Amino acid sequence: MSSTLPIVGIIPAAGLATRLQPLPFSKELYPIGFEQEGERIKHPKVVAAYLVERMAAGGAEQLYFILRSGKWDIPSYFGDGSKYNLSIAYLLMGLPYGAPFSVGQAYAFVQNKLVLFGFPDILISESDAFNKLVARQAETAADVVLGIFEVDNPKKWDVVERQDDGSVEIIYPKPHQANAKHAWAFACWRPEFTAFMHNYLIEVTESTAASQKELSMGHVLQAAINNGLRVQSVLFEKGTCLDVGTPEDLQKAILKFT
Repeated sequence: MSSTLPIVGIIPAAGLATRLQPLPFSKELYPIGFEQEGERIKHPKVVAAYLVERMAAGGAEQLYFILRSGKWDIPSYFGDGSKYNLSIAYLLMGLPYGAPFSVGQAYAFVQNKLVLFGFPDILISESDAFNKLVARQAETAADVVLGIFEVDNPKKWDVVERQDDGSVEIIYPKPHQANAKHAWAFACWRPEFTAFMHNYLIEVTESTAASQKELSMGHVLQAAINNGLRVQSVLFEKGTCLDVGTPEDLQKAILKFT
């Protein structure tokens, strides 16, 4: 099943990569493996290219990178997106208080569309990962669908409590003390969640104290659940995800893909 809404992708790429510094380039362009054409190995493949390819395969026709000023090597590398059969635009980060604020920069462009969301430094093993989320959303009419994996070190991730029917009622943003082993790594959502997040961020910024705190996507997702939005999930039981923004997972990814 596919969405009746136009599909777009959002990739927040405004981070400072503090866990990997010093780097001579944006972490989203770290080479992991190689481009291939059949059996022929071509040039090195950057980490964010995996996410762009998966979003394109999931039906995205447009994609928005949200950048921090100075990370001009990302648009220089990806260009207009024609290589991936989609259109790529680049927006600048506004408030520096976490991924939701970066995502919020795209509100005017995506408010009436189905959004595919992912972190550019998280490697998802399944090439059809977003297709499965879009199909799940069409099947359940959920406001948000999360891609869920069982992870080795749950303390490094936002973990979730998932019911047998796939619904998610509790998200524990990191740092946490939860015993859950399933973490969410990417998502798709309807305009209802886009609108909720837009209004929620306005409320947060109106509180001086709250606006100075780092806000994660997990916090916004839990707030949406608390306000009655329906969150579903797809569990990738045999899949893997690696956070290459950490030295440990970066090493694993290099060994796996090289």
